Amino acid sequence: MPKVKRSRKPPPDGWELIEPTIDELDQKMREAETEPHEGKRKVEALWPIFRLHHQKSRYIYDLFYRRKAISRELYEYCLKENIADKNLIAKWKKQGYENLCCLRCIQARDTNFGTNCICRVPKAKLETGKIVECIHCGCRGCSG
Repeated sequence: MPKVKRSRKPPPDGWELIEPTIDELDQKMREAETEPHEGKRKVEALWPIFRLHHQKSRYIYDLFYRRKAISRELYEYCLKENIADKNLIAKWKKQGYENLCCLRCIQARDTNFGTNCICRVPKAKLETGKIVECIHCGCRGCSG
């Protein structure tokens, strides 16, 4: 299978440091997309894809904002080439959304009662011993 097509502009300095990890996550994403989904609910088949998407975006976010290991130029290149999700990263920068799993969990139109997803409810406010799993992405609690 051919690599993901990038723009004609060559990647900035530092790309060779993150390229192996990005390629590995891309390979896992391809495997998750072709994985058989017999015996799973329709939404469960998408959960590995959501997890890998989150993992790749979090990797770029951590490199730039927490560890300061990549340049702004490389960070913006990753956002422009859709290697990382800029909308999800924008939410991570806001207070209360630092651990957000996916953008679907905060969209009120995707729920029955017009509220946030169950995974956004703090664990302290849930019943003890009850396992909560998000229907959108399989998250078990991203509110902190």
